[in-house]
Formats: sequence, C-alpha cells, structure tokens
Amino acid sequence: MKHFINLDDLSTSDLNQIIDNAITLKQQHKSGEINETLKNKTLAMIFDKSSTRTRVSFEAGMAQLGGHALFLSDRDIQLGRGEPIKDSAIVISSMVDAIMMRVSSHDDINTFASNGSVPVINALSDESHPCQLLADMMTYKENKGSIQGKTIAWIGDGNNMCHTYMQAAKAFNFRLNIATPKGYEPDQDFIDKYKDYITLFNDAKEACSNTDLVVTDVWASMGQEAEQTKRELAFKDFQVDESLMNSANTDVAFMHCLPAHRGEEVSAGVIDGEQSLVWSEAENRLHAQKALLLYLFDK
Repeated sequence: MKHFINLDDLSTSDLNQIIDNAITLKQQHKSGEINETLKNKTLAMIFDKSSTRTRVSFEAGMAQLGGHALFLSDRDIQLGRGEPIKDSAIVISSMVDAIMMRVSSHDDINTFASNGSVPVINALSDESHPCQLLADMMTYKENKGSIQGKTIAWIGDGNNMCHTYMQAAKAFNFRLNIATPKGYEPDQDFIDKYKDYITLFNDAKEACSNTDLVVTDVWASMGQEAEQTKRELAFKDFQVDESLMNSANTDVAFMHCLPAHRGEEVSAGVIDGEQSLVWSEAENRLHAQKALLLYLFDK
C-alpha cells in the first residue's frame, strides 16, 4: 500500500510521473474530456485545521474523477471527543478507499497510516505540506521548464512549507536559499538531513541574488495568531517586494501557497504582478492531487 505523508516518501521518478500526469489531466479537463477512473471510490477528508484550497481541490478532484469525498471535521467525528487515533484509523479505513488528513499533528497522520488499511495523504501537518509542493513543482514545469539545477529562495518563516521545500530540493535536485530572521530557522533535524541542498541566510536580499524562483508564506501561520505583533517586528525586513525581486534573475518567478497578506510578507505589486505564478499554482492543487489519487490507486 502506498501513502503520501512526506514528499521524499516517493522516488523522483514517481514524483515526476505524478506531475506529468497532472499536466495531462489539466489539459483533458480544459478540453471537456470526462475521466471517471475513480467511479465508486470514496475519499475521507479529515480536518482539524480550516482550509479553502485543500477542501475545494480534493472535493472537486474526486468529483471530476467520478468519485466521492466526505468532509469530516473534528467536530463531526469521534476524534474530537477523545477516541484513540488507532481506533478511528481502523474504522474509517474499513469504510472508504483513501484518507486525506489536514491536521496539526504529523504523528497522528503516521498513526493513521500505520493502523489503517487504505492509502493516507498528508494534506498539511505541523511538519510538512507535500501536496502543495506537487502543485508548485507542476506550476514551475508548466511555466518555466525543468527545475533541476535552478536556485530557489525561500523567504520568511522556517515552517512546514519551508521544510517541504527542503525535501523538494533533494527530490528535484535544485539549490534552496533559506532566508529567515534569527530564531525562525527551520527545524534542526531538517537542516541536518538536507544540508547538501540548502544554504541558510538571515538577509533576504542576499538569499534572492541570482535565483530563479522566490517563495514565501504568511509570517504567522494558523495557530500562531497570538504571535502576530511579535512576528511583524521580526519579519519586517523579509517582505517580498519589487526591490527584492529585482535582486533575482531577470526571468524570476514568484509563488505563495496562500492565503496571502498584501503589505506583510508580500507586496501587492509582486503577488499581482507579471512575475507571479500564484493563481496557476493555486489551481494546480486540483490537478496535482487528482494525479496523486490516481497514483495511490494504481490507476
């Protein structure tokens, strides 16, 4: 049985296969071609973190492939009332064909995968966000070609998205410059594991020099709202604006996983400008995840 819990669970070959199929699925969808490969399949979607893109893309994706998706928040199922994760994994997986989880605890996702009987997908945890990276890598390939050998700048917090870009640097063989304020670096375990593919900076402009793609995320992620004021002060020199983009290569692109706060981590001129791939990136969550589902079902 195949799961998708971290990006580097899969080989580079398999990741590229998913991305290539995602591009094909997108073309088919745009042309009106019907694909009901997952007819009569059911995906359980377990959330303890709210979402726009994750819910809409997985639910629409299953519908487009002829299947069905169940939205299950922690208020709707016994997980929110203290049922052991192991018990929930056994029961839910006996009734559905795959499980997608967008939850705080990465350990909970691993527990589901260990005790369930169907594929489990990490749609975001406190550790990583591999589905977003599938969409990002698909978007880069569509618009710029191969990312192999390129240099990417991550600007901002060393969070779960940063961790997943570190995994992607190894999987897709690119260099990753990570610029964070002091004290906001990625987890040391990730730094140690991916040290051959990354360079750490505390200066955003230096990190962006001669880069092909600049990526950022919100300064305060979900659950960190109480730190907003503190983080605004710490990150004030880490806004991706026109000046920062001008220090990169002339054909540099910009990505953001959304939601975005214009005037904080990114200027309106950048996210709404010609260098931005953000809207294609968001749409591609749908098609990348459809390709992922087909891969996990061996379709």
